[in-house]
Amino acid sequence: MSKHADGPEIIKVSLPSDLDLLGVLGAASDSICQWMGFDDMAVTQVNLAVIEAGTNGVQHGHKRDPHKSLETVFKVWPDRLEIVVHDSGPGFDPSVLDPNITAAEERFLGDRGRGMFIMMTCMDSVDFRFDAQGTHCHLMKRLNAPVAKSG
Repeated sequence: MSKHADGPEIIKVSLPSDLDLLGVLGAASDSICQWMGFDDMAVTQVNLAVIEAGTNGVQHGHKRDPHKSLETVFKVWPDRLEIVVHDSGPGFDPSVLDPNITAAEERFLGDRGRGMFIMMTCMDSVDFRFDAQGTHCHLMKRLNAPVAKSG
């Protein structure tokens, strides 16, 4: 973990593109969320989104090539967690991210696309960037203010 001046705590996880190793990514996500003080529901939501983003990177971006690394960066801010999952694949047609509820329902009921729907439902924001280095999935979850304790 490293901290930059006036910036977030940075935690990097690099794994071979092997679906069996996504549990390691989930464990890292779980630990970071617990450390930040997310409630159980938020921890579950973040873990679902991170595992789904990792699964997409391994399956679609790297075609399950274990010689390629799935890179994940967790940026821990006082009020939020930002996660970037990066694979070297060419990306996908962004029209699958259509926020139209009918399209979301069709994706959920179809053979493909449930993962995108899950990520968008679980996180406060989900964005993608495609460039010469590959696909960057940016996930963000805000840390809710602690509940005031009485007495």
